[in-house]
Amino acid sequence: MSLNQGQIFILDNRTFVLYTVSMKKRININDVEQKFASFFKKQRRMPTYSEMLPLLGVKAKSAAGYWTKKLLDKGALEKDAKGFLKPARLSFNLPLVGNVAAGFPSPAEEELRDTISFDEYLVNNPSSSFVLSVTGDSMIGEGIKEKDLVIVERGREPKNGDIILAEVDGHWTMKYFRKRGKKITLEAANPKYPPISPQEELRIAGVITAVVRKYHK
Repeated sequence: MSLNQGQIFILDNRTFVLYTVSMKKRININDVEQKFASFFKKQRRMPTYSEMLPLLGVKAKSAAGYWTKKLLDKGALEKDAKGFLKPARLSFNLPLVGNVAAGFPSPAEEELRDTISFDEYLVNNPSSSFVLSVTGDSMIGEGIKEKDLVIVERGREPKNGDIILAEVDGHWTMKYFRKRGKKITLEAANPKYPPISPQEELRIAGVITAVVRKYHK
């Protein structure tokens, strides 16, 4: 009898019956969240319990229910007013495999160190954060280019040197926050643009906490 890869045979001494048992990789909560996130990205909806079986590689709906409850407890899923599942904070967890030098290339470590979720890494306070697309080149010296995305956190107290989103005398801008005594100045990261000193009103909408750039679609 041939032995298929990924299978073992167990002999029950009482009945002398030969059973075939599949050796499957055990999944964890991060694996399940990744699968749900991938399904939602492609289908723009949550999977049904029947669809969860092949998605998770399980045979019983009770197993799908078990993992669904885990995701609800974690806060990755929630239920709407009708009791249907919807994503609350589904994330794509990517493997963090090591470090790489920016000057001269060095081999990345092969072993998996950890996984990293970009929404959790980039956004500290999801309920008070939003995303803006950058126009202009006033912050090019900071490495912020046109069409980059910036994450803005509302309600965060700006510190000297923070990059802020603010309305200055009726005009919106993104600049460095500089405070010297009681005087506040907004400075660009490009010498083409002079510092801005509010004449009548300064409204700070939030502090820039992260920048995202995508090179390929």
